[in-house]
Amino acid sequence: MPYIQEEGRQRPITVHLIIINVIFYLATKLNGDFMYSTFSLFYPATPWFKPWQVVSYMFMHGGFWHILFNMYSLYIFGMAVERIIGQKRFMILYFLAGLGAAATQIGVQALDTAMQGIPTVGASGCIYGVIIAFAMIFPEARLTLIFPPVTLSAKWMAIIFIGIELFTGVTGTQAGVAHFAHLGGALVGFLLIWWWYKRRPKNNDHSYVHYD
Repeated sequence: MPYIQEEGRQRPITVHLIIINVIFYLATKLNGDFMYSTFSLFYPATPWFKPWQVVSYMFMHGGFWHILFNMYSLYIFGMAVERIIGQKRFMILYFLAGLGAAATQIGVQALDTAMQGIPTVGASGCIYGVIIAFAMIFPEARLTLIFPPVTLSAKWMAIIFIGIELFTGVTGTQAGVAHFAHLGGALVGFLLIWWWYKRRPKNNDHSYVHYD
């Protein structure tokens, strides 16, 4: 079993992130025009772009089912990952995955000018980084999907998810979803866990990361 870093009785970072996302969602329900125009991620060359949007967009969502799926996934996978890598590294993982997703989305918009006026919202890039981290730390964990109701290992779940995102992103079969942003977040999650695993203590063959 991997070593679990003791964090005392502090509230998990995962819970704090969920609370912040819910606060942003409720504020958006009260004043959607202001929230979307201020905190969504706009293409940097447009007049609506503000520097803080590369972070604030991670807490914005397009609707109830969007935030419900993201927060459910964050709780299920984030709590497990945070227990293993610790709070500081989980924060690094979460926000760098979100920044990686933002950079990927901006890159796609640079290639497709028709997308430059469309803002990006959602924590999905962060979530994909966390899911990939979970699959790397617990590759043989058995997971049952809600739809379709099949059980498979975490590593295969991650591979299937990435394959679907790549296919739908290339073919454009699901418009309105930032598939390449999801892939950008997943790539950052993979690279971070790989790097921390590479630097793990040599005397602990079962440790996936170099603990703080």
